[in-house]
Amino acid sequence: MKPRLSKDGRTIIIKIPMQFRRLGGRKKIIAPAGADHWAAPLPTQDDALVKALARANRWQQALETGQVGSMKELASREEIDHSYITRILRLNLLAPDIINAILDGRQPEVMTLTTLTKKPFPMEWEQQREMWGFQA
Repeated sequence: MKPRLSKDGRTIIIKIPMQFRRLGGRKKIIAPAGADHWAAPLPTQDDALVKALARANRWQQALETGQVGSMKELASREEIDHSYITRILRLNLLAPDIINAILDGRQPEVMTLTTLTKKPFPMEWEQQREMWGFQA
């Protein structure tokens, strides 16, 4: 694994012996025997996104069970703007596997609360998976 310069002298070339294996639908890097063990950093949850998912679920249940009669009443009770509630409630339309990935901290970096509430996303789960690069 000794670095060397390319012929033009502008690029450093480093060769790292490794293998790629599919495990459970994901690719995993397998280091050669005798190499230092390396592990990818553990996924971290996006706390704002997780909190928004919990709110969306709670608010949806309040609407479905009749605890509140309308989104306007819910907005008044929560002291939050009506438009914010509608944007957060839309998170309930995410595919279950995408929600699980968010809760596990495995969502793509571009999937943030801001992107999910500002940019419309498809209601069809398969299209959501394609949009954000999830495998079915």
